[in-house]
Amino acid sequence: MHPGAKISQGRSKGQQRIQSQNDYLRQWLPRQQSYLHHLLDREAPPEDRRCIVCEQDGVYKCQDCLGEPLYCTGCCRSQHHHNPFHWISQWNGQFFEQSCLAQAGLVIHLGHDGKQCPALADRWDLFEGDEHEDQLEPEDLPFVSGPEFQLKENTMVIIDKSGVHRLEIRCCDCPNALSPDIQMFRHGFFPASFNRPKTAFTFRVLDDFLLDNLECGTSAMNYYSKLRRMTSSMFPHLVPDQYRELMRVARQWRQLKTMKWHGFGHRSDIPSTGELALFCPACPQPGINVLVAGDESLDDNDKNSPSWKYTRSFVMDRNFKAEHLHPIKPFDEVWLSNGLGFMVGKDRYKMHLAEAADMVEKSSCNNHRAVNQANAAWHKLESTGIGGVACARHGCFVPHSMVDFQKGKRQMNMDYALCEAARHNMEGISRAVTFYDINCQYNKHFRARVDASRFLEMTQDLTIIPGIGLWHVHGHQDSCYVRYASNFIEGIGRIDGEIMETLWAPRGMNMIHMKRTLCCKYKLAMNGITESGKAFNRLDEAAPAHLKTEWSARERRAQSSRLNDPEAMDEYEINIKKAPSRKEIELRLLEEGSARNAAPSCRSVAMWISTGLAIEEAQIALLIEVRRMGKRSTETQRLDIARQWDRLQGQIDGFTQSALTHLGEGFDADDEPDDLNVDILDDLDDDPADFSKTSDAWTNSPELTVIPLPSNLGMSLREGQANDTLHNLRIHLCNKAAKSQALKTRAWSHVTSVQQAVSLHASIYTKTRKQMMKLEPGQDQLQKFKPLLHEQLKISTAVGDPNARGQRNESLAWFWSVEVDLGGPDQSWNEEFYRVHWLQAKALRDQWKEEMTLVQLEMDWTCHYFSWRATQWGDRMRESLEKRLPGHACYSGRQSQMYSLLAQDAQAAFQDLQSMSIETGDE
Repeated sequence: MHPGAKISQGRSKGQQRIQSQNDYLRQWLPRQQSYLHHLLDREAPPEDRRCIVCEQDGVYKCQDCLGEPLYCTGCCRSQHHHNPFHWISQWNGQFFEQSCLAQAGLVIHLGHDGKQCPALADRWDLFEGDEHEDQLEPEDLPFVSGPEFQLKENTMVIIDKSGVHRLEIRCCDCPNALSPDIQMFRHGFFPASFNRPKTAFTFRVLDDFLLDNLECGTSAMNYYSKLRRMTSSMFPHLVPDQYRELMRVARQWRQLKTMKWHGFGHRSDIPSTGELALFCPACPQPGINVLVAGDESLDDNDKNSPSWKYTRSFVMDRNFKAEHLHPIKPFDEVWLSNGLGFMVGKDRYKMHLAEAADMVEKSSCNNHRAVNQANAAWHKLESTGIGGVACARHGCFVPHSMVDFQKGKRQMNMDYALCEAARHNMEGISRAVTFYDINCQYNKHFRARVDASRFLEMTQDLTIIPGIGLWHVHGHQDSCYVRYASNFIEGIGRIDGEIMETLWAPRGMNMIHMKRTLCCKYKLAMNGITESGKAFNRLDEAAPAHLKTEWSARERRAQSSRLNDPEAMDEYEINIKKAPSRKEIELRLLEEGSARNAAPSCRSVAMWISTGLAIEEAQIALLIEVRRMGKRSTETQRLDIARQWDRLQGQIDGFTQSALTHLGEGFDADDEPDDLNVDILDDLDDDPADFSKTSDAWTNSPELTVIPLPSNLGMSLREGQANDTLHNLRIHLCNKAAKSQALKTRAWSHVTSVQQAVSLHASIYTKTRKQMMKLEPGQDQLQKFKPLLHEQLKISTAVGDPNARGQRNESLAWFWSVEVDLGGPDQSWNEEFYRVHWLQAKALRDQWKEEMTLVQLEMDWTCHYFSWRATQWGDRMRESLEKRLPGHACYSGRQSQMYSLLAQDAQAAFQDLQSMSIETGDE
């Protein structure tokens, strides 16, 4: 239970409830006035107004010390010798007014343990010149003066996370003393200049700004505005404006911290491309988290593993919100990390853009803006956006693979980004999958563009498989889905290829979250394997063996040919040359109807029961018609209903008279009108308010008459009836799917007529199953004939179009695998329909198995990565000790411990998760 949670009294142990935040608010409301009273009491000094240290007359109250203690002037200076950035207020006889430690006489001495340097002369010229002092306009000056605006000589502007301070700083003036800027830096101050600094930033404020910028997206202007308001809430504009200095010093500080994090303080060489950025610890990186002995290749490293084990998955995207104006003085720009981090080096990239041909390619797919509008002119912006590459499974940007755009999204920009990404720790990896929202066009001539450029490099041994994210692919032509969607790409597990969209947000993936991410992936894979396996097994058990062999062979051919011929992947698409025509269907229905209207004396009991079922179908159809008509019927509609009543009543009378012939006297008739409940087929498009309840005058209508269909028929006959009904239901759903996919060329009325047949067979099955339940069926029959749900009759999603948006994890309903007969008059359509769903279910099952394999590998790679980092920093610590660099050694030891703890934490979490999964599986 949460430590702050309380249990509501008066409840038993089984009824314990954690209080909500609103409960705490209700408890606080009666205490509100008391809290306000004590808050105001803090404004006054203690009654004796004594210094808490020396018990002399107290003058200053520190607002940042615990309890806001009162100090005399001397004690205030001594107590804040190591806390010079606390805010104090001074008692003026009536109230405390804001003051500062400089007014209390605090001086910061650098060197000699905080004591004054004995060699320090009275003359102090540290602050003469070197920095421009902001001048205030006369109208900006306040009409009242206070301590916060009375500037003392020889004070510096010190920006801390608590606000902007003016303090006197004195450096050591001994002959062997370091320069003033280095003395300040060693004491935690980053000077804004280096000869005679007048402004400095504390390390605390620089760290706080970088963290705010990272986590909250706070700009430098907003952050410094907050500091000015913290300094003076009344006159923030009078606080010295060091916004430009903050932006510059923050860049310098970030550069120093980045080089420190990556160990370049321990090395004599300078960073090379991408070495000031970390890559994904869970992606395979030979020599780092994938260990290969000697000259052994990755393929030879584990011959029993699948060929896709070391596949690197990339996702490519662009962000046109990151615009950049032309600089005023481009020749005066200073680059601190040109090509050392995630952005590519500018010089080689510009040469590539200057030489690359800007191909105007007409899209052969849908009208994609990214292709057809890539050459729009942008004259005011130096960069119209940025683009880059990240790992598609975990969402980590690839170092030295981010580029900027000049004229919208062009292939030449992304070519450079992809080639650079394919060079980062890819030694020995021979397979990569790329996801890009226009990959159906982009990948066509990619190799030709690489071969034609002097600045694009990619090994010929690397096989690139193109893909399109599951969200973007539905904006393409239908054929692009099976050719490029991640659902049908072997060896990448279960990913959507859209993770790059989330990385443009302020908070993206980082290695600290990798453990939690992989644990979630593992749990999803466990559940996915179970559910997809069940769905596939239902279809697999019902399909003939010779067809499964053929389908598997066609699947293997499609996967092996997809690189050279993307159209080979059309095996996953329903492909029927001609669906049964309307006349063929109508003729078959007329023939069946003629057979059912034969004389009862010439039929067998089974045919007589079939006639009864046909009458029930007519009853349900007429009942729907009556409900739809409602109270607003016309004379023509009522006349048509009356004629149908007459015909149906005649059929019921004939059926009832023949009941004695087939069943004898005293048969057990089904006399429950509730069996005609049509709730399951209530999928009409009309408003339910338009339906009226059946009036008393219609109580004896033929559509509500219970026909004497026996309920004591043998279970075998009832089971055969259910099988026939489910088969007819599948046939009509297939026909509806075929017609739904051809709405542009066929009338919607055809689909409506098939839907009526679906509803009739659904109602028949529901009635049949209810009668079977009365005969006490066995467990096998209960498992086989399950309740039919309304949502299982909707074929517009997973059934009719298994490749539609949102159907990635959907599978067919249970009745698609009960006594499947792929023959009959609709053999071609039935077989094709079943084949596609069998392939889709198999692909889903296989991908979840791949996901489990990859997640387990990624768990090992993540632990190896952290261990490799820990070992690397451990070696640096030993080298630093040998060189007698204690600071370097201490930092190396701390970094080594951090990565060791990350490795241990990840290893423990992964082992516990796998142990729990094994125990669950055993149960």
